[in-house]
Amino acid sequence: MALLLAISAVDLSSWMQAEMQFLSPLVPAREVVFFRYCVHNADEGTWSIVDFPADGFQEELLQQQQQTSSLVRCRRRPSGCIIQDAPNGYSRVVWVEHMEVVGEEKPLQPVFKDHVAGGAAFGATRWVSVLQRQCERLASELARSIADQGVIRTPEARTNMMKLSQRMVTAFCANISASGSQSWTALSDSTEDTVRITTRKNTEPGQPSGVILTAVSTSWLPFSHQQVFELLADEQQRCQLEILSNGGSLHEVAHIANGSHPRNCISLLRINSASNSSQNVELLLQESSIHPDGGSLVVFATVDVDAIQVTMSGEDPSYIPLLPMGFAIFPATSPSPGATSSDTTSNGESSPGNADEPATGCLLTVGMQVLASAVPSAKLNLSSVTAINSHICNTIHQITTALKGAGGSRTEPAPAGSDQ
Repeated sequence: MALLLAISAVDLSSWMQAEMQFLSPLVPAREVVFFRYCVHNADEGTWSIVDFPADGFQEELLQQQQQTSSLVRCRRRPSGCIIQDAPNGYSRVVWVEHMEVVGEEKPLQPVFKDHVAGGAAFGATRWVSVLQRQCERLASELARSIADQGVIRTPEARTNMMKLSQRMVTAFCANISASGSQSWTALSDSTEDTVRITTRKNTEPGQPSGVILTAVSTSWLPFSHQQVFELLADEQQRCQLEILSNGGSLHEVAHIANGSHPRNCISLLRINSASNSSQNVELLLQESSIHPDGGSLVVFATVDVDAIQVTMSGEDPSYIPLLPMGFAIFPATSPSPGATSSDTTSNGESSPGNADEPATGCLLTVGMQVLASAVPSAKLNLSSVTAINSHICNTIHQITTALKGAGGSRTEPAPAGSDQ
């Protein structure tokens, strides 16, 4: 009762607005307004964070949302988490997520229906996994006794490299999600076409100046989440996909572990190709992370040597331009039988729901970005759209072909600390 009384007297400064996103433009973002109340119980060693609806403010937002077709109208019912101290220095987190869709939701692509309806896209399990992953990353950033591999020589250089990589991952996630701030366009009227494109004109530091074209596609694959992640996180295996390597190879020159799983790491890779001379070295910054419930990310961006030298010297890396691309992988069951009307997708791959396919697989989102023009006021060239569409479709085809060739027998690395 004391908690309820405190909530009823919460100050208006606790009013919040949030946009909840899934890592694909094919799943509309959910925008909500709510009050947030936080309380610390020192005797019990707990923090309670409670969200509850702000109905008066909600109506104003819903009127705004009527003009924003890309957003799903939602009302946040009582939700939140309790964080309790544990004797070993860890925390026990209990999370409850309660959301009501109050408007008419646009029909989802069949591959997303069960994933969203089951709570995997916006439910408590996903948010707990994101929290756990960020805590692991923060612990790694604060650590000073970890021996990193490669050219990283000082704690300041390590911290800067992690900040640069975090900005890369954050930009990638923001730029491949549905949002009220950007509009996505389908390249065909087919319901099975999953490629979406968008453009933005950038003049801000931290990314290239000009017209940036982004293309994203999400497909359900009849392969395990872990198997797909291993193919894409391993730079040597990924180099076998010609569409991603341009015929070159990669050599790791720096490595930062930032989680308990051996694939939770940041790598700095030298790109070895016939076109690169000793005076023109290209580097690739890559971060990979995996969580059994929250899905996985593999994100990378090219960086020049001068930028890395600035980062290693301890200077502020926030202005270094990054244009990341990568993959988001989520475990997902096959869509319900009859959810699709065709046996093939627009990419020529077999679609889910067939009797001879496994019931479990994963959702793979491929996100690519290119600088279509260095002039922010320039108009988008149709040839750039055609090229990136072809590139993303060929990438999905090559990934699927490589996984079929592996025959599902790929050996997974043992977790850190386990017997080999």
